Amino acid sequence: MLTLQLINQDPEAVIARLAVKHFDGREPIMRVVELDKERRAAQKQRDDNAAQLNKMAASIGALMKQGKRDEAEQIKAQVAALKSTNKEIDDRLTAAEQEITDILLSVPNVPYAGVPEGRTAEDNVVERTGGPMPDLPEDALPHWDLARKYNLIDFDLGVKITGAGFPVYIGKGARLQRALIQFFLDEAVKSGYTEVQPPYVVNEASGLGTGQLPDKEGQMYHCQVDNFYLIPTAEVPVTNLYRDVIIPAGELPKKNCAYSACFRREAGSYGKDVRGLNRLHQFDKVEIVRIERPEDSYAALEEMKDHVQGLLEKLELPWHILRLCGGDMSFTSAITFDFEVWSAAQKRWLEVSSVSNFETYQANRLKCRYRGEDKKTHLCHTLNGSALALPRIVAALLENNQTPQGIRIPKALQSYTGFDIID
Repeated sequence: MLTLQLINQDPEAVIARLAVKHFDGREPIMRVVELDKERRAAQKQRDDNAAQLNKMAASIGALMKQGKRDEAEQIKAQVAALKSTNKEIDDRLTAAEQEITDILLSVPNVPYAGVPEGRTAEDNVVERTGGPMPDLPEDALPHWDLARKYNLIDFDLGVKITGAGFPVYIGKGARLQRALIQFFLDEAVKSGYTEVQPPYVVNEASGLGTGQLPDKEGQMYHCQVDNFYLIPTAEVPVTNLYRDVIIPAGELPKKNCAYSACFRREAGSYGKDVRGLNRLHQFDKVEIVRIERPEDSYAALEEMKDHVQGLLEKLELPWHILRLCGGDMSFTSAITFDFEVWSAAQKRWLEVSSVSNFETYQANRLKCRYRGEDKKTHLCHTLNGSALALPRIVAALLENNQTPQGIRIPKALQSYTGFDIID
């Protein structure tokens, strides 16, 4: 969530930047400014009262030693009255702090200055494009037909076992999944990321820490009896490794990667965009997460983009990078770059990765800090990216590499799959 320091420094600038996300921040931001003034005034009164109580306590002791019991009792009565006043002040402080927190939890992150204006995905800006575009015949099959033809994925069986959006991978389809996961993890480790294996369910504090709660509560599967949530991405448990942690400056950056299954309700999704592997309720993904000093985070963001681009190049897929406009960004992000690959049979771009810098927004919720050379604690910057999400990668690999002989496996994957063609 936004820091009080940022808001108080220039509330009008914060309101203006929030407008880039098409969020009307005037009422909540100005209410926070008002509440913070009340909070600081109450805190000053509380501190003044505490100093006065200390003086009174010392004078009571001195009067008792001098035998001036009556005077001491009078001061004791004043102490009792002051303590009663402090209780009222404490109640006001608690109420103001809680209202500030409640408001800030409902306010999205301020977008970075480089975020373009715009409302929808059509307003996103293409930054870079690369990879070989396949030349397929007009009768090229979409991945769901290829999956059926080569017995790779059974969508109907998944519906029987669970429901739509929960496919069953079979034979070489399952092997391809496992190969991609291991390939992505190996590449992340080569790039200096430390692999972790996190839980797939998290508590409410973890969801609040990374901003899935309360903003995306309706998109998460909720285990109501235990008040746990199935993770929508490994970003949630991995970033929460650093919740309530003060990191020595010399230990930064923290670079982690993790494979996990991901669970998303995707309420309201329907039509051609959800067919086959295009949109699932359960899918596999490798995530990269970084905890950085603020001055290093944008260089780290570029490194993460280069890492994801490198994966797509090794998979020989056509790709482009989009700089998301304000209206298409997530609640928590300061800036996001999406990677999309070309699906040759569907003739459309499919999103396979989002790489984001959250600046201090998540860190403030998480209380994720580092101790600087000045011996003071400072909020970290948090970043994460998909490296990569599997379903649409598999869709593009199947479609783009279909030949009369079968589906060709990119060279970088062949040592992982153990085969070079699906026939």
